[in-house]
Amino acid sequence: MKKSTLLVILAFFSIYVIWGSTYLFNKIAVAEIPPFFLGFIRFTSAGILIMIIAKAMKKELKITKSQFLNSIIAGFLFLVYGNGVFVWALRYVDSGFAALLASTQPLFVLFLMRLIDGKKMQKKSIIGVCLGVLGMYLLVSQQEISNTEGSVLGIFMIFSCVLSWSYGSVFVSKADLPKNFFVSTGYQMLIAGFLLFVASLVFNETWNPPTNWTYKTQISMVLLIIFGGIVAFTAFNYLLKSVSTEKVATSAYVNPVIALFLGWYFLDEELTVQSIVASIILLTGVYFITSRKRIAKLKVTTKPQKI
Repeated sequence: MKKSTLLVILAFFSIYVIWGSTYLFNKIAVAEIPPFFLGFIRFTSAGILIMIIAKAMKKELKITKSQFLNSIIAGFLFLVYGNGVFVWALRYVDSGFAALLASTQPLFVLFLMRLIDGKKMQKKSIIGVCLGVLGMYLLVSQQEISNTEGSVLGIFMIFSCVLSWSYGSVFVSKADLPKNFFVSTGYQMLIAGFLLFVASLVFNETWNPPTNWTYKTQISMVLLIIFGGIVAFTAFNYLLKSVSTEKVATSAYVNPVIALFLGWYFLDEELTVQSIVASIILLTGVYFITSRKRIAKLKVTTKPQKI
């Protein structure tokens, strides 16, 4: 097996399985830690570790002004808004349910590529969009959810996070960023950590030192930093430059399955019949979108780098 092929397989495993588990770990952590403070610690720690590893591997850390500006934009879209606000919304929404809402990302990517690149929708895509919209309606229209305090706001904010993440995916696939994906991830993490630090101060969050966290929260944070941050996000950046954006978005129908199971098993989150039916319809729609006969692969001028 070629080394590049093996890297792609391992990268997909990371964004499929590891990211599927981060919904559980974020849900546990945000119960004790304010969301922006949580993101500040997570991404700053991960960013510093990445830069130390990159330096030890003798990777070039110097970047251009254009690359730094693009790293700021990507870090904001992915980590500050796409993740920081998403974690905030987990205070009001179950982790498995939030993962299902996040699975709508391919729909957003499709619409954005239609608006930005003018790409026409194929028949499979249209079917997928219709199924996706139906699935979303069945999910958010449940009386059990609408009667829960803060759930409507949480759902709305999650959808805005999905839009931010989707636009970030399209942006990064074309943007001038550091050639090495490990270094690129490190800059995005450090930038996001600083911006989340500022957000935490602006929103006057109460900072709770790690020594006061419960054992479960401490373990969750370590896993979020090492695996959810360093491993999975680096793999995500690598895939955005190695395969088509639509293929990377296929993680959206694997993550929810893992998140739903973990939320049900560890947090006793309830799975209603309507949620199960809605998830099947929604994920089927995502499958139709991501399994089109001609997936438009974005052209990349640089070869995949080692990470």
